[in-house]
Amino acid sequence: MAVAMRAGPSQDEIRRQNLGALLRYVHVHGATSRAELTTALGLNRSTIGALTADLAGAGLVSEGTPKETGRAGRPSLVVRPESGRVYAYAYSVEVDRLRAARVGLGGEVLDRRELDRPRNLVAGEAAPLLAGAVKEMHQTVPPESFCVGAGVAVCGMVRRDDGLVRLSPTTGWVDEPIGAALADELGIDVPITVGNVADVAAFAEHARGAATGCDNVIYLYGDVGVGAGIIAGGRRLTGHGGYGGEVGHMVVVRDGARCDCGRRGCWETEIGEYGLLRAAGHAEARGRDALLGVFDAADRGDARAQSAVRQAGDWLGFGVANLVNIFNPEMVIFGGTMRDLYLAAAAQVRSRLNRNGLPACLEHVRLRTPELGDDAALIGAAELAFERLLADPLN
Repeated sequence: MAVAMRAGPSQDEIRRQNLGALLRYVHVHGATSRAELTTALGLNRSTIGALTADLAGAGLVSEGTPKETGRAGRPSLVVRPESGRVYAYAYSVEVDRLRAARVGLGGEVLDRRELDRPRNLVAGEAAPLLAGAVKEMHQTVPPESFCVGAGVAVCGMVRRDDGLVRLSPTTGWVDEPIGAALADELGIDVPITVGNVADVAAFAEHARGAATGCDNVIYLYGDVGVGAGIIAGGRRLTGHGGYGGEVGHMVVVRDGARCDCGRRGCWETEIGEYGLLRAAGHAEARGRDALLGVFDAADRGDARAQSAVRQAGDWLGFGVANLVNIFNPEMVIFGGTMRDLYLAAAAQVRSRLNRNGLPACLEHVRLRTPELGDDAALIGAAELAFERLLADPLN
């Protein structure tokens, strides 16, 4: 019986893959010499030259001579992403604020806007506000520039196929089509991709932040609730429908405090905003400023605040130990309010992690805060928008 042989990739497919690889490298690493591209991509000089010419012709990169190198001989041309000309819009929908930014190819934030967000604001009300911020930024965009898409980071469970926000207990959203609502408000014909805020922040930190060079990473993000972006083997781990990473809903206390998700004893009831404020005696308070007030009181010697911070830090270490034992990451990054808690209670986090973590899993794990800071969500949302361009730059 004859076995059909699978045809290899065509020359056109190989060229498209190489164009994407070159543009992605320059997008992530910035200005890069042709010589470095030859080494990094494993292609010869003439191929690099032809690919660069194609990308430059499309307005995606530019070439120029480098600054003084101090070396003899003719310097290699430097390839730069056209950050000011090629851009994506990025949005971050958070519990207490809405943020929008214009991000250039190469990850540079070119412009930004921030708005307060009432906690009862529904998606249909948020979309016009975000669109308004973008229209304001768009007035200063150079005429020869072009937008390749938009990305949205949301605190909640996002369906991968169509970006529907299935559930966001901290914002009160259920089955909200925020991407479609934004498209209607903007009136521009570009793709809009929606992702979970912890997932896109992990994406950004892995590409150009604290986790560069690490292929196994957990990014813990806190707002009112807690979620995780997980990088395993260099790839984002989001699960079958895109709902992976809801670590804040690990049940850690049987019949514990009620969570916004409707269940009891979730991890975020111990380390999230409500749990920490409740333990500090401020059960009616809300917002990040209230949390920072607890950390400040603990620093000034307030006994109840110190107890609340120690307790939350111990619970944070408890959950991190479980995640480290399951995923064996090289790095755990604490973002959002988890950064504030980690910095305030690092001793408790490390102590519990060392007690509960398996020795083999603890050998190489590092605990870090985000190198990109609060911009991780915006830059990660922009990365979602750039993916289509990077996969096939000329189409």
